[in-house]
Amino acid sequence: MNETNAGGVRQRSVEIVVSVYNEAHVLADSIGRLHAHLEESFPFPFRITIADNASTDATWYAATDLTLRLPHVHAMRLEEKGRGRALKHVWNRSSADVVAYMDVDLSTGLEAFLPLVAPLLSGHSDLAVGSRLHRQAAVVRGAKREFVSRSYNLLLKAGLGARFSDAQCGFKAVRADVFRALAPHIEDTAWFFDTELLVLAQRNGLRVHEVPVDWTDDPDSRVDIVRTAVDDLLGMGRMLRSTLNGRTRVPAVPRRTSTPQVPAARTTTPAAVLPTGANTHLEYAS
Repeated sequence: MNETNAGGVRQRSVEIVVSVYNEAHVLADSIGRLHAHLEESFPFPFRITIADNASTDATWYAATDLTLRLPHVHAMRLEEKGRGRALKHVWNRSSADVVAYMDVDLSTGLEAFLPLVAPLLSGHSDLAVGSRLHRQAAVVRGAKREFVSRSYNLLLKAGLGARFSDAQCGFKAVRADVFRALAPHIEDTAWFFDTELLVLAQRNGLRVHEVPVDWTDDPDSRVDIVRTAVDDLLGMGRMLRSTLNGRTRVPAVPRRTSTPQVPAARTTTPAAVLPTGANTHLEYAS
């Protein structure tokens, strides 16, 4: 991802993580669509990392196959489940300037990805989140999930003073240096990871940028709504105690410096970065 523009200046880069568990049946189509979209319209160097969360089906084999066929795709596998665990593992080790993630079902319209990461690449903001509750968002989902989502975010506002509108949308990005400063203070390894990251950012005066998204509910979602709701409530209680005890203050959080960068065409061609073998694109984490 260390590419330069016509003036010899290193282009800022983005790593997108797609965390998966038993998604062999949709992985190739989703990653193919994402890769094609970024190749066609994304003006910065990028890498897509498939994070296999201890899948028991053929997900890992599908992921390794994709690393051989698509030049910007990387894969890693963890033997323990947990989206937060996977994101922390990849983001902490990333060489990109901005790290992001999206759900494998691509429920969020991909045209929102550049608006999501652009404020971070320019130095304007520290974190960016897609919002399904923004007044300009276009959302298609059932009444039950709509009620749960809105209720959860209202609880966050009432209990933790959250100023962001949608903590759970699977479409987020953060400056890599900011994440590395916050990461040791994030305890959750599952679905509350997102909320904990956002609350820590807010408590430390970081700027969160929100992007209205077009979002269509995935009927095949693997999220256990009841279990996730209980875990979220427990996480909120823990975060409230941490706030009252002053443990949410993080020393030496990197501060943004606005250094706008005009996007330029990537200088390498796909043929120049084609993998010579799976070992250059695979990682296995215990």
